[in-house]
Amino acid sequence: MAEVHAGGVRFHVQRLGARTEGPIVVFLHGLVMDNLSSWYFTVAGATADVAEVLLYDLRGHGNSERPRSGYDVGTMANDLGAILDEVAPGRRAVLVGNSFGGAVALAFAAIHPARVAGLCLVDAHISDSSFGAQMGRTLRLEGAERDAKIADSFKDWVGRSSDKRRNRLAEKARALVEETTLVADLDAAPAIDLAGLEALGARGVPVRLLYGGASDVLEKGRALAAALGGGAELEVLDGATHAILWEATDRVREAVLDVVRRAVAS
Repeated sequence: MAEVHAGGVRFHVQRLGARTEGPIVVFLHGLVMDNLSSWYFTVAGATADVAEVLLYDLRGHGNSERPRSGYDVGTMANDLGAILDEVAPGRRAVLVGNSFGGAVALAFAAIHPARVAGLCLVDAHISDSSFGAQMGRTLRLEGAERDAKIADSFKDWVGRSSDKRRNRLAEKARALVEETTLVADLDAAPAIDLAGLEALGARGVPVRLLYGGASDVLEKGRALAAALGGGAELEVLDGATHAILWEATDRVREAVLDVVRRAVAS
């Protein structure tokens, strides 16, 4: 298992494709019951034919270390920066984020726009003033009620796993919620300052947003597209829900490859 130590935390990473000096594509997964495998088995392989790819498990997720604290979006954006410093120093990155991973990508891009070569967000959560409280309400539930809510929220992802794997994911989710400051960190999460993202449009950085037409975060996606201005391309997929990565994998793959190719060519 490949590991990177960054910012005092051990991260599980996977690298695909030929090593180059151009932009590196970083895939960021969702929260609690997700890990790098959701991107690994859907989009990462095809992307590695075009550019070097980096996948990693967020802190506390998958096979990465589970520290007690540091689960706010800002700290996870700092994790991303520290990992890039170790793996691809001096290189720009194309950031591809699904759900909560999209919020991490946004936060990093807002702080370090010069380090971003492209941005593709898939039904991304937006860390606004309601984000932390909404996530916290779900994760603060206890016992069977919480387990049922988590299972429903992640049914499209977990449903593709064996019983043994589902149980393992559920156990890791419970440990993450009960043994860390995840809920409190999300509750206290400030809104992302989108002002820094204006620099992406000024530099012609490709930005694509994909949202499900039946997703519960679609309106936040529309608001994000408006905030980013004309440089962001918003695509709404009719009938798709928040599980757009699974429901429209081919379309997501096409969008990611479009952003990557444009970033590599620029």
